[in-house]
Amino acid sequence: MTNALPAPAVAGTENPLAPATLTPDATESGSNRGIKSGAKGGTTALSPPDPGNALADVRAALDAAARQAGRDPRHVTLIAVSKTQPADRVRAMFAAGCRDFGENYLDEAVAKQDALADLPITWHYIGAIQSNKTRPLAARFHWVHTVAREKIARRLSEQLPPGRTLDICLQVNIDRDPRKAGVDPAGTADLLQAVQALPGLQVRGLMTLLDAHAPPAEGYGRLARLFETLRPFATGPWDTLSMGMSGDCAAAVAAGATHVRIGTALFGARQVPGA
Repeated sequence: MTNALPAPAVAGTENPLAPATLTPDATESGSNRGIKSGAKGGTTALSPPDPGNALADVRAALDAAARQAGRDPRHVTLIAVSKTQPADRVRAMFAAGCRDFGENYLDEAVAKQDALADLPITWHYIGAIQSNKTRPLAARFHWVHTVAREKIARRLSEQLPPGRTLDICLQVNIDRDPRKAGVDPAGTADLLQAVQALPGLQVRGLMTLLDAHAPPAEGYGRLARLFETLRPFATGPWDTLSMGMSGDCAAAVAAGATHVRIGTALFGARQVPGA
């Protein structure tokens, strides 16, 4: 089985898509700086947006950001961050045209995958990885974006079902923020060389979560430069920069993002317990 993504018909964002009532979602990709809901796809904390309208708004925004940066919008894949969203809302977003979905919590994701097994979804894991839970990641996901240790990569490789390959990104702590996961930029080349030697794993590129207060253009620019520095070390396709969220996706696309993780702008605010 191969896991190459189909060429996405995606588009983008020049304006922030997240209204002031929305809860910032750091796991989407970093900070709440970027996309505002348009008139069609707008939402409040109590009324989630219409899936078709929200998806059209986000795609149009990503398209505008790509064209402004002189890039082909087809080279920017939209990952809908569906954590905490029920399966029926994921199904509705799929029906609207989205094909790539990102999950942060493994148990929740497994239940959702079972409920949506009839749909040809490309599943991306974008959450923290526990070493005792790598087997379902290896068996159920097409992409894992958060590999930051050789131990985790080795377990994923060993636990892949026969004949299956797994696309992965190395998570880089580009800001060297002690509160965030990821390999130090100085150690990324060594990690790349170790991981790409493991059977069944295809290291496609880099992923990062920015410090919430860092200027996004600077952080994403640093990751893009590191990506190019590492290109001579890559032994397979080296084509993925996973960075950007609802709040800062225009800056991410301008810096070269190929995979943008959008949750709030598509699904509305996550409900805060007790709110």
